[in-house]
Amino acid sequence: MNIPIESLPSPIFLMHEEKLVKNLELMRYVQQAAGIKIILAMKGFSMYHTFPLIRQYLPGSTSSSLHEARLGFEEFGGETHVYSPAYREDEFDELLGYANHFSFNSLAQFEKFQQKLFQTKPNAQAGLRINPEYSTVTVDLYNPCIPGSRLGVRAEDLPETLPEGIEFLHSHNLCESDSYALEQTLQNIERLFGRFLPHIKLLNLGGGHLMTREDYDVEHLISTLKNFKAKYPHLQIILEPGSAVAWQTGYLVSTVLDIVHSKGIDVAILDCSISAHMPDVIEMPYKPKIHGATDPVAGKPTYRFGGQTCLAGDFVGDYSFDTPLKIGDKIVFDDMMHYTMVKTTTFNGINLPHMGIWKKEGVYEHLKSFGYQDFKSRL
Repeated sequence: MNIPIESLPSPIFLMHEEKLVKNLELMRYVQQAAGIKIILAMKGFSMYHTFPLIRQYLPGSTSSSLHEARLGFEEFGGETHVYSPAYREDEFDELLGYANHFSFNSLAQFEKFQQKLFQTKPNAQAGLRINPEYSTVTVDLYNPCIPGSRLGVRAEDLPETLPEGIEFLHSHNLCESDSYALEQTLQNIERLFGRFLPHIKLLNLGGGHLMTREDYDVEHLISTLKNFKAKYPHLQIILEPGSAVAWQTGYLVSTVLDIVHSKGIDVAILDCSISAHMPDVIEMPYKPKIHGATDPVAGKPTYRFGGQTCLAGDFVGDYSFDTPLKIGDKIVFDDMMHYTMVKTTTFNGINLPHMGIWKKEGVYEHLKSFGYQDFKSRL
């Protein structure tokens, strides 16, 4: 990584603009080759300072709340899609001012809001989220198709025909999945919801399409989508990935504050928090890569990394280095742009990381720093 990290504030979320452009170029290729649309899912990546760049490649954004929809409308523009497990009556009027595609989680929700929706925005598109009863996700926390899921309507609970005004179906059942999971999803949608496909205008296949991952079969994705569109040429197909847009595009740079020796284990305490600043590491869980480190190797300097909060479990795994660490050393966690900034907290009053961009021209642009008022205003 040819970035002078020693000169950066710490901790910091650092976007690598050139890597973001590489992902966006691939998404442009997929859109053109498959004849579909890809929009940004802001629940996975909402660094709005990059929106002027992203909207050169993607035609819109999708949101999961009033605030995300407003951010998409004000900072991204283009198509603004929204989905919520249940819309709030006291927010819906304002939401109508931002979004133009509304996905409803149940028929009851559609019936409750359809009159207000179409009276206020006659050209708005309304859709229904469905449960395709298939997912490759093995962690229940991220699997919307588990028994008893509250997300989407099962085929057996729908009438023979969709209510008037429903113009699209919305399926979201994947998480960092491959194109073969999408292929199986489409087969399930045809099997369970095929009677509706000739009568809708759009099929939204949600997120989880990790097309920017190195081993992803992009050509199979394109052929799968083209084959499906050949059977239903009237359908507009939309994908709404979040992780794939920001996959491998940036870092969380932190600093070693102390090294504690505990029962034969060297614990390096950082100026960031694993639980507060990268909670997916604990929730998923997964072990992020650290630049210059490997999994533990006998005989090498090995450290367990812990965060700055009082939570006993605020730590990540063990790593080995070629040379011993020192207090003040910078630690660079890789792939920290998606589902990190959108989930940060100020637990324990720990300050949020700075935010910056390493521009493709090879210069650093500082975006934001946080302080006491950011902590206090949330309490």
